[in-house]
Amino acid sequence: MNVENAKSQMRKGMLEYCVMLLLRHEACYAADIISRLKEANLIVVEGTLYPLLTRLKKEGMLSYEWQESTQGPPRKYYVLTDEGKAILADLDAAWNELANTVSLLK
Repeated sequence: MNVENAKSQMRKGMLEYCVMLLLRHEACYAADIISRLKEANLIVVEGTLYPLLTRLKKEGMLSYEWQESTQGPPRKYYVLTDEGKAILADLDAAWNELANTVSLLK
């Protein structure tokens, strides 16, 4: 078994959930999302994040708003929609169930 590959697959599977968790309480700029994920040891590059944000927006889970920046052009800040918040609640329940299952098997 390739452990690094397995770890990579687990991270990919959790990425959408983690991005939604970050957006639960506040709107975030893409670079801020990447920075916060790196702080949590979930390394993500722009080439991975932007397609995910675009897909979540098309699916109605995210919206965005433009905000002026003191360091250049306006920035796109992403926020969870009401539908996104409902889906996140379902994902929270699924995560808790999965975590409990793993704990029982340890």
